[in-house]
Amino acid sequence: MSERWRTIVTTVENKPGVLARVASLFSRRGYNIHSLAVAPASDERFSRITFTVDVEGTPLDQVVKQLNKLINVVEIHELDPDQSVERELMLVTVRSDGRRRELMEIVEEFQAFVLNEGEECVMLSWSARPVRLDELEQRLRPFGIVELQRTGRVALPSLDR
Repeated sequence: MSERWRTIVTTVENKPGVLARVASLFSRRGYNIHSLAVAPASDERFSRITFTVDVEGTPLDQVVKQLNKLINVVEIHELDPDQSVERELMLVTVRSDGRRRELMEIVEEFQAFVLNEGEECVMLSWSARPVRLDELEQRLRPFGIVELQRTGRVALPSLDR
């Protein structure tokens, strides 16, 4: 990931309105969220918010200080890109008419999964590092992307850190 983006993992109380307050903080301060994923934590009293922040022009410590001021925030961690594992999921529907064999070679090369096939289109799924998803997306563009959806990044610290 480039120096421009940083991944922050925040544990928050699992209560209505907490995500709205976090998003509002970013909006008021003019911070750009590049990616956002929210899910319950292992303890159902909490949720885990993983977001990738554009730190160009905005010091990361300011983001963390502002988050710490929110009452429902329990814990904040910045994940070092060299000491964490990031993944993102992509679902994509691609035109395949007349070039199915060529498309399937790319699917095999990236080890993506075929979820659904029609006469003119194929729906694929693939989970990988965001940069690898970017590469697959570029390879699929010449076929004609009908629909594309990517989740926000999720990340955990590496076990060997």
